[in-house]
Amino acid sequence: MTDGKDVLRNAYFFRNLEDAVVDAVAAQCHEAAYARGEVIFREGEQGDRLFIVLSGEVEVWKHYRGADANLLATYGTGRFFGEMALVDELPRSATSVATADSRLLYLRRDDFVELVRRYPPLATSVMRSLSAIVRESNDSFVADLYHRNQELEQAYRRLEHAQRELLEHERLSNLGKMSNMILHDIRNPVAVLKGYSQMLLAAAADPERVRDYAARIATEAERLGHLSGELLDYARGEVRLDMSVVAPSRILADVRRYVEEQIRGTSIELTVNIEDDQPLVVDFQRMVRALLNLLDNARKACGDGGEITVTVCRAEGTIEFAVEDTGEGMSDEVARRVFEPFFSRSARGGTGLGMLIVRNIVEAHGGTLFVASREGHGTKVTIRLPTTVGG
Repeated sequence: MTDGKDVLRNAYFFRNLEDAVVDAVAAQCHEAAYARGEVIFREGEQGDRLFIVLSGEVEVWKHYRGADANLLATYGTGRFFGEMALVDELPRSATSVATADSRLLYLRRDDFVELVRRYPPLATSVMRSLSAIVRESNDSFVADLYHRNQELEQAYRRLEHAQRELLEHERLSNLGKMSNMILHDIRNPVAVLKGYSQMLLAAAADPERVRDYAARIATEAERLGHLSGELLDYARGEVRLDMSVVAPSRILADVRRYVEEQIRGTSIELTVNIEDDQPLVVDFQRMVRALLNLLDNARKACGDGGEITVTVCRAEGTIEFAVEDTGEGMSDEVARRVFEPFFSRSARGGTGLGMLIVRNIVEAHGGTLFVASREGHGTKVTIRLPTTVGG
């Protein structure tokens, strides 16, 4: 034990003790040998002894060999580990492994307690040493915490910068998409307006043709107004309601007039069933726009032939507007994306904002929107609104 006594005398636990006390401690110590890779104690085991490295090297690990394993410390000759087992009876908080062939001294807790009874200065020395360990550990923790906070602040600044760049890119991307949609959709009604205005001038002497062309010009102008309203709603990011008491038949009269003009010259049949015409409180223009969007989608889905049915009824304490068509329907993938801004699979034009605007209008009214579709069998979209008036 000669080399063991030398190690004990130079260790911080016993450095200021008299030789007699160190000799007494050395007499209670035992020596053990561990091969490289051998576990000395495991995390969670009951601790009952202090270890001192005589030769070799020992590592202390948290969650040893786990996915989140963390090396806490490496100890060489003269270093102590497992010292908390002398003062508490808690399980080991880490795993200790010999990383080289090692010789260790160990002191059992029961023997240590007996030594403290015999040599009170030993308790003071151990308390001072443990206090120094705690202070050192605390300083290390604070320094590490400060370093991590600095890293987090830098990472947060980088994230903010990246987020700003992403939002700017998305804004420009959406602006480009919106510009393309606007140019595409405005070009067609503008061309029609130009054509009918020229025809109107040429037919000035024919009152019947003048009335027909003027009606068509009014329809296209209304279409432009409808388009601009959609784009404004999207740009604002909110729906501002102008509520009034109105009967469903009045809403559908405006909708029907516009849609019948659109399906003229096709084999599409439009049927309107008003099963309940009790008035309700809504934004008249917004509801017209929502239904026009649904009917425009139905018209495009039907192509040159098919059936579109609009039904108004009471259902489960709500007023229900249902638009159903016998058109091409939607796949599950398309149905999942119908509310995405600028998403459109129609080859017949559109902003790709129609369904999003419908949902926003319905939700602004406190209602709900349901979409049911089968590819090749048509689509049914149902709006349910609270019956504020006449309920």
